[in-house]
Amino acid sequence: MEGTTEKDCSPLWNLYQQIVSDMKSSAPMWEEFISKATKLHSALKSALVAIAAFLDAFQKIADAATNARGKFLCLRFTTINNSIVMSDGWH
Repeated sequence: MEGTTEKDCSPLWNLYQQIVSDMKSSAPMWEEFISKATKLHSALKSALVAIAAFLDAFQKIADAATNARGKFLCLRFTTINNSIVMSDGWH
């Protein structure tokens, strides 16, 4: 009876070893993927900061052009800026 159990378990053991081997060989690829995703997240976050600064500067020019001395806020640019800031969870 023990010989039969070993015969039955042998294919499962081989499958288990193959799965573990495959996982070990693919680990560096997953680590690289996570690293690149982190870099992309950082770059996108920096781009959002730059876009918000650009919109603020553009708003100042628009305010100066209307001689409002910075008191007039164009709702369109304020809305765009707020949506950019909120899209990344900044408050």
